[in-house]
Amino acid sequence: MTPPAAARTFLNEQGWAGAEILPVAGDASFRRYFRVIAGDRKAILMDAPPPHEDPRPFIAIARHLKAQNFAAPEIMGEDLDQGLVLLEDFGDHRMREHLDHHPEDEKAIYLRTIDVIKALHKKPAADVPPYDWSEYLREVNLLPDWYCPAQSLHVDRDGFVDRWQAVLAPVLASQTSPVTVLRDYHAENIMLLDDDRLGLLDFQDALAGHAAYDLVSMLQDARRDVSDDLEEAMLQYYLEGHSSEQAAQFRSHYAILGAQRNTKIIGIFTRLHVRDGKARYLDFLPRMWRLLEKDLAHPDLAPLKDWFDHNIPDAIRSKPIVAPQA
Repeated sequence: MTPPAAARTFLNEQGWAGAEILPVAGDASFRRYFRVIAGDRKAILMDAPPPHEDPRPFIAIARHLKAQNFAAPEIMGEDLDQGLVLLEDFGDHRMREHLDHHPEDEKAIYLRTIDVIKALHKKPAADVPPYDWSEYLREVNLLPDWYCPAQSLHVDRDGFVDRWQAVLAPVLASQTSPVTVLRDYHAENIMLLDDDRLGLLDFQDALAGHAAYDLVSMLQDARRDVSDDLEEAMLQYYLEGHSSEQAAQFRSHYAILGAQRNTKIIGIFTRLHVRDGKARYLDFLPRMWRLLEKDLAHPDLAPLKDWFDHNIPDAIRSKPIVAPQA
């Protein structure tokens, strides 16, 4: 977590000469973050090094969200050639850790996360690419591309694509008025701010898609257990004012997108281990399989459940992935 070579010059140009630069955290990408401190001023330095990362989508979505009165970090400075962005510092009061220490606040905070989603879905979608069939397919293919080889599985790839195309067809047909989909809306990307707003992070991959996706991201969290009762209560809260027919369709699409997202994440977490040596992500796979199996139990996913049952049986799903040989 050494600051990039260009950081000091960049900060000098932004009026932060002599500032202290401290590591904050990285994530599953090549991005890194540092806290910049100069006297009583604080900011966050994002290092998104090209060609691996492009900070322009993050900047564009941050400005879009702020223009719609959501709490995205203010962009204080940028150097796109170096992949450096100076951001408003939202502090360290993150939803995940707060709930670890104050579980009694869980329902109230989750209600607030759903309020943000409700408000976001009433606004025009950002000018971002569509969450279309090609993107859904690219993502689910991460499972046969990475997880299946890691488990020495030879699976029916054609059948996999055909089943996904069938179950996703009604979701795609309903996306005629898409909403902004942040895509990584979960407890580790929500900051609890001093003004009682929820600070939003990690939205650079936003697309225009289905309203159920970010609810799945929050309520079927890859890194934090959310009880079935809480998930159901939050779904009911989101669906207030919907007719019974609308609610049934939304729940179907929620299960389909839950299966799509959880399939993708199993592939991603396996890739992070196999390709990048980040073995800690394997610890999340039992939760991901539980969530995926819950979604596959919905009647509208029966064709896809059949594929999984025949190609990745329970004995494989619970089998640890062996570290690749050096």
